[in-house]
Amino acid sequence: MNVNAINGYSSDPGGAGGAYSLDGLAAAVLDGRGAVVRWTATAQDLTGVTAEEVCGRPVRELMADLPDDLRNGPKMPASGRVRLRHRCGDVIDVTFRTIEVEGSAEFLVLAAPTHSVADHEQGAALLRALSSQDRITIALHDTDLATVQTNATRGALDGRPVQPGTRLSGVLCAEDAEDLEAVLRQVLQTGVPAVRRNQQVRWRQDPARPHTLSVSAFRLEDGKGRPTGVAALYIDSADELRTRRHLDLAREVAERVGASLDVVRTAQDLADVIAPAFGDLAVVVLAHSVFEGDEPSRQVGGGDLHLRTAALAPADAVWPAGIRHGGLVPPLSDHPLLRSSQHGKTVVYGREDFVALFGGPQPAQYVLPEDAHTVMVAPLYARGLTLGDIVVWRTGRSDPFTEDEADLMKQIASRGALAIDNARRYTREHRAAVALQERLLPPATTDTAAAETAGVYLPAGGGADISGDWYDAIALPSLRLALVAGDVVGHGMPASATMGRLRAAIQTLADLEMEPDELLTRIADLVQRLAAEAPPGGHDSIGATCLYAVYDPVTQRCTMASAGHPPPVLVRPGGSAEPVGISPGPPLSVSGMPYETTTIDLEPGTILALYTDGLIERGDRDIDQGLRCLTDALAASCRPGRALDETGRALLAGLVDQMPRDDATLLLARTRAVPAKNTAHWEIPANLAAVCEAREWAARQLTLWGLNDLLFTTELIVSELVTNAIRYGRPPAELRLIRHNVLVCEVTDSSSTQPRLRRARTTDEGGRGLFLVAQLGTRWGCRHGQNRKTIWSEQHIDCPR
Repeated sequence: MNVNAINGYSSDPGGAGGAYSLDGLAAAVLDGRGAVVRWTATAQDLTGVTAEEVCGRPVRELMADLPDDLRNGPKMPASGRVRLRHRCGDVIDVTFRTIEVEGSAEFLVLAAPTHSVADHEQGAALLRALSSQDRITIALHDTDLATVQTNATRGALDGRPVQPGTRLSGVLCAEDAEDLEAVLRQVLQTGVPAVRRNQQVRWRQDPARPHTLSVSAFRLEDGKGRPTGVAALYIDSADELRTRRHLDLAREVAERVGASLDVVRTAQDLADVIAPAFGDLAVVVLAHSVFEGDEPSRQVGGGDLHLRTAALAPADAVWPAGIRHGGLVPPLSDHPLLRSSQHGKTVVYGREDFVALFGGPQPAQYVLPEDAHTVMVAPLYARGLTLGDIVVWRTGRSDPFTEDEADLMKQIASRGALAIDNARRYTREHRAAVALQERLLPPATTDTAAAETAGVYLPAGGGADISGDWYDAIALPSLRLALVAGDVVGHGMPASATMGRLRAAIQTLADLEMEPDELLTRIADLVQRLAAEAPPGGHDSIGATCLYAVYDPVTQRCTMASAGHPPPVLVRPGGSAEPVGISPGPPLSVSGMPYETTTIDLEPGTILALYTDGLIERGDRDIDQGLRCLTDALAASCRPGRALDETGRALLAGLVDQMPRDDATLLLARTRAVPAKNTAHWEIPANLAAVCEAREWAARQLTLWGLNDLLFTTELIVSELVTNAIRYGRPPAELRLIRHNVLVCEVTDSSSTQPRLRRARTTDEGGRGLFLVAQLGTRWGCRHGQNRKTIWSEQHIDCPR
């Protein structure tokens, strides 16, 4: 490269540029004795001394001090530095060079201020260094933007040397040349440099392959500040941009992948980040067991690896027939590269290797994109498990994968594997928790003589979380039905476990036929014991609310009590709805406080709705507003011909947020009544002679009902129960028979004495009554009310009337 030209010479001697870099260079001609013969105007400008004043005089007289190399004679050295006196008295440090004039004893002396010479030397060194850089192209353009000088050699730019006078359109495609010339023209016109401006260009010799140049340009001016051209530096910024893209890709993986705890969604996020930013096509395949939350097998080698496609990207790409969402990966050959991948190494396959991996061209065509030339496979390896692979293709004219890209993909796969494994482990834990919750909850629907019921349950987070909300419908003796709704404090497995313990306790106490207020008191004591057993710091998290109601289809009455739970809503057969006015007691975490019972009459076809607060609490309304919304929705939805489970699902969909923060539970019960013709009552006189009368009355009633096959056993049961009531109870006493799918025989008296089953000795004359009742009936029991008790027995009826 001609450094002098870059310092300011135009290749055209008559051009506008001129030798502006030599402005101010002093020149003088000396004779053989060192006297001045000729003196230029630039020398006069440098020293302030005119030609008339200096010509004929030794040049030494102008020197402030005489250097050693000038003391020995008049001959000037070839070059050096000297201090000259200026007319004004100042001393000027100059650097000079002497040139002998051929055919004469005279010689030419050129001099310039030393600081100017140093600047030029440093500038020249800088330009030489820049010119020697292979990836930095320096070009000088004249005012017409034609190339004057450049260091571009064969192999630079488009592989051809750039000749002086070449325009950018001779090197670049027309559109790219026009864009780049617009940048240079703006620099030439305004004088404002362009610094590190990225330009996408294509060489005319290879227009299909784009390149990125970092362009810096500044205007060239002569000594009078007039524009003479533009100097431009063109740097191939492909590596810089590639590094920046790699950093951006790693950052995007960190930001986007792992936000979801769904395995498929996480895999799709990973594929969307990779393609098309890293490769043209990307597929994430996972072991079949990973989708279910289980660990993958540790199979190594070829064969059926039980892999399924979890994600594809881009979504609008044209994929081979064998690649689809959820599709199985065909069996693979035991290829060496496959073994490397299974041992955690990121490998790159050529098209031929990939075809061999699938056993030949025929099976490979179903999974290999038509114009793919390179494929990278990165294993998803986390916590000692290989969950699957990331498969990335380069197609068409895309560059093959490089070694640093393989390193980058290894990092991406490592982060992606952790995110997918977190989602897998969450899937496993959530599946176990949901299974536990399903086991703890009762059947969704029940159908008894008292009512048909339907329960619906929506976990928090749209199914992503579980909690301790529950409902229950418990069949009780004498055709009665207990309805329960409860809500345990907290979320997750601890809440579900507590819910299961409370539900089991309530079912046990319900079988003992306790009144609702007494049952809640017992449950409150249990909650206190659970809180005492909780680990330190967890006592406050043990708590619950509960509503317990018992409906009797014979009397058509419902008795209920609440432990801090919202009131049920009553929907009458006519369509009107209203909350039941109950007096709620304290939550179950507070023991020692009494609960009040509320009794209401329910005609057949009435719907009683029990729920938890997740159904009425939302961020945009308070509990009272939520209760009004629920009441209105029940009035509109509970129609006589509509199935209860359908009604419940519709209510939950309309009242609960899409991603609720709390569980929502709803239990709907449509009541029934036992017809009066299926019940019979008889008051028991207070004497033992009534035993015989009770047997006769019961026999007549069973004959009327057509239950002759139960006459003998029923007479024995009635005889024993009535005898006990007369002997051990207090009047008044009553005998009641109820016919449905079972025959219920009840004896009620005013005593609170608890009957006890015992085994009589051989010599005992009595003590066998309850034993006979237990043997003759399907089941028997005793329940206590206020100042009374009822002993009952059930017998199965083969053909219900």
